[in-house]
This record gives sequence, C-alpha cells and structure tokens, in this order.
Amino acid sequence: MSNAHESPSQAAAGLDDLITPDQLRTIAEEREMAMLREALEADKKRQKDQDSVREAFMNQHVRPDAKERFTRAVREAAERGVKEIQVARFPSSWCTDGGRAINNFEPDWPNSLTGYAREAYEVYERVLKQKGYKLRAQILDYPGGMPGDVGLFLRW
Repeated sequence: MSNAHESPSQAAAGLDDLITPDQLRTIAEEREMAMLREALEADKKRQKDQDSVREAFMNQHVRPDAKERFTRAVREAAERGVKEIQVARFPSSWCTDGGRAINNFEPDWPNSLTGYAREAYEVYERVLKQKGYKLRAQILDYPGGMPGDVGLFLRW
C-alpha cells in the first residue's frame, strides 16, 4: 500500500476515492432489483403461456381424424399387451371443482370436466361406452400436497 517514501497521511490520501459501503449496498440493491424484474417478467411469460394452453384446451375439439388415431392408438397398445391408454392430461384447476370429485372418487366426477376433457367424455358416453370401453379419471400428482394434473384413461 504505502512505500517507504510516503507518509501515512499521504498513503491514506490515495484511498480517498475507495468505494464505500453505501456504494456497495447500492450496487447490491440494484442487482437484486434487476433479478426481481427478471423473475416477474418470467412469471408473466409463464402465466401468458399457461393462459394460451388453457384457452386452446377450452376451445379444442375432437379432431376429424379421431377415429383413425383412436384405432391406431388402441391397436398399438393392445399389441404391446396394454389394456389402457391415457387419452388426456390437464391441470386439475381446469375442473370446475379443482379436481375434488376426481380425487374423492365421486361418481359424478364427469360433471366437473370442462373444455376438451368434457367433449372427450361426451364422445366416450355417446360412442365408446356402448362398445364396452371404460373411462376413468385420476389425479396424477400432488405438488405441494394439492391435486395436480388429471389423467383420463380409457381401458378395455
């Protein structure tokens, strides 16, 4: 810091422009605020993406090629020795009751379905049930101890 030719006061004078704790706190606070802004922007984007997916789910319809896709899927499953396929997966929050009826195995659980899941259930009731298929719903995960995604499974 100081050499042999400087007095202690001369050496200290060279440190007058040293960064201060207040300046360091300001730098840290600015960085923290930038990180918070980034996190908020990421949350907004994630929410917008989720809203888009939900909107698509609510407005999606059974496709015109559903019969061919269905036949291929169940045939391939049967050839693998499987007797059930998952036909839909969606957040339980998209049910009118947040997945409560499905989670509690209530017989009227189909009444809680919305959007594409509701339409798929109606196709099951109208076409597949009379052919001998069974449909069941179950909560697939429990993030934070609460019902997460719902799976709809068709079995034969």
